[in-house]
Amino acid sequence: MTGSNGRTERQKMLAGDHYRVDAELAAEQLRAERLLRAYNATTAADVEQRAALLSALLGAIGEDSVIRPPFHCDYGTNIRIGRGCFVNFGCVFLDVAAIALGDACQIGPLVQILTADHPRDAAQRRDGYESGKPITIGANVWIGGGAILLPGIRIGEDAIIGAGSVVTRDVPAGATVSGNPARAAKKEG
Repeated sequence: MTGSNGRTERQKMLAGDHYRVDAELAAEQLRAERLLRAYNATTAADVEQRAALLSALLGAIGEDSVIRPPFHCDYGTNIRIGRGCFVNFGCVFLDVAAIALGDACQIGPLVQILTADHPRDAAQRRDGYESGKPITIGANVWIGGGAILLPGIRIGEDAIIGAGSVVTRDVPAGATVSGNPARAAKKEG
């Protein structure tokens, strides 16, 4: 449905502006939920079925990439995964904005990649407004189990995110960060 400014709620969502879930977005969420239910019910032996379901769910998935179920996301269509990536059990990708993983990323279990955000104004939250900021992860990044990436984060290639870290700001290429909030790790030796 088009709002007073001529943009649909989906267009506002993808632009990072405040939006509310309307019938179109609810239908897209339902589509993703249906595909995720089927995907999460597969076994390792269901290689072709998994590939078909991921192709239908995600915006793009590169050759030789693996996502181990259970996997959870909002829409799926806003997720692009490069070649040779590995996403372990129980990951949550809230993709109200774009999520892009470069080639050869390794994502530990229970990692949360969260593009979704909410207004700071209580009245807007009560009225159901949301927003989002994209997350970009460079090639060959390793994200340890249980890490959380907040909206708008950019992680440079070859970076390492320690297990359990909460990433609140960009991480430069080749850096190792850990903690809550994540900070540069001390050099050994």
